Amino acid sequence: MLRTLMLLALGTAVSLPALAEPPKVMNGSIVDEHGMSLYVFDKDDMAGKSTCAGACATNWPPAAADSYDKESGDWTIIKRDDGVHQWAYKGHPLYRWHTDKKPGDAMGDGIKNVWHVAKP
Repeated sequence: MLRTLMLLALGTAVSLPALAEPPKVMNGSIVDEHGMSLYVFDKDDMAGKSTCAGACATNWPPAAADSYDKESGDWTIIKRDDGVHQWAYKGHPLYRWHTDKKPGDAMGDGIKNVWHVAKP
């Protein structure tokens, strides 16, 4: 849900997007703030460390965390080798699949038998 924060600056209203929400559980799967499926990668075998880089990260963009996002419970933020901050669930980095277009799409589930929809 996109909210707008209205600020008054010298008598002029300025509209800024609200803070992004962390991932959440919906219908038994982990999704982003827009309801898009998030995935885990079996080759991420070290907690808190992403092994998906380069072309992999183009097809499987990391679920990026903004600088103002805060960790909470099982939701953590890792720093990737490329400097991007990425959401993780119980230490497992979370990714999007580039061909998912709308909430509920999960076309990346099972790809090469190493990509799976993230589950709590």
